[in-house]
Amino acid sequence: MRKAIGASLYRLQPEKTLFMQCDIQEKFKPAIPLMNALIENTKKLLAAGKILNVPLLVTEQYPERLGKTVAELDIRHACANIPKTKFSMIVGPIKKNMADMFSGKPQTVVLFGMETHICVEQTAFDLINNKVNVWLVADCCASRLNQDRDQALERLRDIGCVIASSESVIFNLLNSKDHKAFKEITALVGKVSADMQIAAPKK
Repeated sequence: MRKAIGASLYRLQPEKTLFMQCDIQEKFKPAIPLMNALIENTKKLLAAGKILNVPLLVTEQYPERLGKTVAELDIRHACANIPKTKFSMIVGPIKKNMADMFSGKPQTVVLFGMETHICVEQTAFDLINNKVNVWLVADCCASRLNQDRDQALERLRDIGCVIASSESVIFNLLNSKDHKAFKEITALVGKVSADMQIAAPKK
């Protein structure tokens, strides 16, 4: 089993972290049973990222057929919104944006979207192979079948991804009650996250 780089030594730092939103698009709505819950949790995560100045990259898979990013998600602050046909998000324009923002690559990518067992998983593979830490936001990930998502989470944990919740990510980035954004963030997370019916990890 491969461990995440410096897994026992590092915390999320906004200036070294990149949010990556994968293919949360309109045409998926009828096919994803937990879509409303995913949207609710992702809205909170995106809002927190904006407050904490974490850059965001977004992709859309074949938007001519699958539609644009769902209207409920405000991605106007994204550094780029890239259409793609490859399943992984790691395509040329994404690589260029990463290089421009981080003078190479981020320390950590916080990855979320769908489908977990296809585009999210293949993105995580590419990032790990490029020695980028990956935090996978489990309650902001979905597949048409929950079992596909849950099996993908297990595989990704095994290769060294950190499997976290949206609130775990948010408070890790916040770090302290003394942060200037503490009141704004605590107001944002006042409502409990939507339940994504995630299976318990296998022992």
